[in-house]
Amino acid sequence: MHFFRLIKIIWTVLRFGLDEFVFANKRLGWIRLLLKPFRFWRSFQNPRGIRLRMALESLGPIFVKFGQVISTRRDLLPEDIANELSLLQDQVPPVMYKEIEPILFEAYDADINNIFRVFNPSAEASASVAQVHFGELIDGRKVAIKILRPGIQKVINKDIRLLNTAAWLIEKILPDGKRLRPREVVNEFERHLFDELDLLREAANASELGRNFPESNLLDIPDVYWDFCRTQVMVMERMAGTPVSKISELKEKGIDLKKLASSGVEIFFTQVFRDGFFHADMHPGNILVGSDGKYIALDFGIMGTLGETDKQYLARNFIAFFRRDYRDVAQAHVDAGWVPADTRVEEFESAIRAVCEPIFDRPLKEISFGKLLLKLFRTARRFNVVIQPQLVLLQKTLLNIEGLGRELDPDLDLWKTAKPFLERWMSQQLGFRALLSNLSREAPGWGRILPKLPGLVYSVLERNKTDLDSQEIRSLITQKRRLEKAVWMLWGGILASLTISIYFYFRGFL
Repeated sequence: MHFFRLIKIIWTVLRFGLDEFVFANKRLGWIRLLLKPFRFWRSFQNPRGIRLRMALESLGPIFVKFGQVISTRRDLLPEDIANELSLLQDQVPPVMYKEIEPILFEAYDADINNIFRVFNPSAEASASVAQVHFGELIDGRKVAIKILRPGIQKVINKDIRLLNTAAWLIEKILPDGKRLRPREVVNEFERHLFDELDLLREAANASELGRNFPESNLLDIPDVYWDFCRTQVMVMERMAGTPVSKISELKEKGIDLKKLASSGVEIFFTQVFRDGFFHADMHPGNILVGSDGKYIALDFGIMGTLGETDKQYLARNFIAFFRRDYRDVAQAHVDAGWVPADTRVEEFESAIRAVCEPIFDRPLKEISFGKLLLKLFRTARRFNVVIQPQLVLLQKTLLNIEGLGRELDPDLDLWKTAKPFLERWMSQQLGFRALLSNLSREAPGWGRILPKLPGLVYSVLERNKTDLDSQEIRSLITQKRRLEKAVWMLWGGILASLTISIYFYFRGFL
């Protein structure tokens, strides 16, 4: 099966003339000349951008998602290609209604006219895995109905197997293949891709994100109508807004683009560092802007998560970058175990400084994160940095944020916008408020455990005293009494700290 899929990929490349991208390299010109007699049968009327888009669409959802990601990087792509790839975001050719109708009947086990008063058979938007139709419920609520494409799981299974094979070859053939951990990266991508095939999971993601931003003045999340959600069908509130990529329409409606760009950065860092739960598919096709200037998020199939260790590590790195403290950036990598323990921190610090120093105090329009990441990748390879698969989605999302920011406000200073937020977050994590929060969270557990510790220690001693000589028993009993005293002192200290904290809180000092 891998072989036939590979043959299809090669055939698609040749059929749409994509080999011209490979042979555009001057060093490969001699190969182009050798193959020219064998390419006489091809005649292309469409420009290269259209051919590339059509090829990705014909190869299926994984390749469409690849096109979606790179379409946001207009600084790295020729304009004609970027314009065509942007159509992949929500304009993939839809499946005919007659093909999705059986899915609806299976989902509701009834005539859909008993569920929807109105159902528009023409898709409003169509992407690689699912498509969206508009309608109204029986009670009149206007809804968006997301439906999986029929047979999509089989197509994805084939492509995932091919990617795993490619990852295995990369790991075996490339000198630093193991360090890149390609199979783990593919597994991470596979996990998130298959999450998109369960619309109940997506509905739960939307609800979680909505709870994280209740009554927010930055972000709106559609309500999920759970009574009508199934594995293959998701029903949610229909949202009205302007696609964030339509800059001219936003200007006509009086939207403050500079504020919108800054709000996008704040939303991203809030999701990552405050919640550890972030929208990881933030291409322009999934984002609208309401008439009130707030973002409206759509499509919650791919969400990223970060643990406390990852969040603290990332925050430490970001703040160190903003402060140009490259020594701390290097040390953070060593402390996290991402570089070998015997790495010379001074040398690593110098290499990071050479990459990052040129980008500071410059507006976003003069900074290319694509080139920056490429330089950091070369530095990482030199120092044997281990790639972290759980951060792949975060890196992708950060590139999407840059693409949006560049479109909305080329003068946006990403560093200055993000720095106050991160410093505030770190103070909450490490300051006095964090101490109070941790104490209030852990107090119930300690309240149950601490009074029992002396008795537990005494029970252990009683059970084992027959195996100990008298001197050992006296020593353990002394230690037990000291432990008992220390426990009660600790417990008293906690109560005293809570009392003082409550006093200062109500006096308005906290």
